[in-house]
Amino acid sequence: LILSYITNIYIYKSYKSLNNVMKKILLVGESWVSNATHFKGWDQFSSTTFHLGAEELISSIDSLKFKIEYLTSHDAAKDFPSEIEDLQKYNAIIFSDVGSNTLLLHPNVWLNGETFPNRLKLVKKYVELGGSFLMVGGYLSFQGINGSARYKSTPIEDLLPVDILPYDDRVEVPEGFNINIQNNHHPILNGLTGKWPPLLGFNEVKASFGSQTLISVPEEVGSHPLLVLGKFGSGKTMAWMSDIGPHWVSKEFLIWEGYKNLWNQIIEWLVSKD
Repeated sequence: LILSYITNIYIYKSYKSLNNVMKKILLVGESWVSNATHFKGWDQFSSTTFHLGAEELISSIDSLKFKIEYLTSHDAAKDFPSEIEDLQKYNAIIFSDVGSNTLLLHPNVWLNGETFPNRLKLVKKYVELGGSFLMVGGYLSFQGINGSARYKSTPIEDLLPVDILPYDDRVEVPEGFNINIQNNHHPILNGLTGKWPPLLGFNEVKASFGSQTLISVPEEVGSHPLLVLGKFGSGKTMAWMSDIGPHWVSKEFLIWEGYKNLWNQIIEWLVSKD
């Protein structure tokens, strides 16, 4: 009985210690709702489905080192933090395929016409004070489809290591493309040698002055930056211009062992203090 008690205390202390060192990541976006109308002769009906886009990423991340809080797009409008102290609970924040309107239009603003903190400015302050931020590409990232993501000329563009274009910035490459590594000595790219599987698209941006481009797309697709690192204030910032899942990330890329290594090393860089 005494041995069992001591064992339980040890397990509890080990668990508590693990939680104290585990790095917390806030992943925002990567969800959507689809509504379809089905026509069958004279008759028709509608169906609605909910989709998550970050499941492959989350299952690949080392859960003993990183704790990812997944805030879906439809929840982010209301639940994304509105106080700097709440943002600073996280070691890094990731925006992936969620437009600026979702963060700007809290229900208090949209439904009630009330004032509310500008949460894009809050993220900028979070990074300036030492936080880390990553924007992942997609149809509602950077400027996005039809320009509707609308991060151009916002506080998010101020902190990013890339300049956003003022129009629909998607580049579709259905035949696939392989990446060009600009700096294979960086720890993010450790062990990722050889030919990478194809990617199928990305957001076109321009690397900002003083940033570091690790990966670019090949010349035949425009030599645009694909993975860019930077500093803002006391914090770190990163932009990955392709996606974290389909459709821009091909099936071959998702099952490639390097996918897991790449994303664990990206997050490790984000949360490290070097």
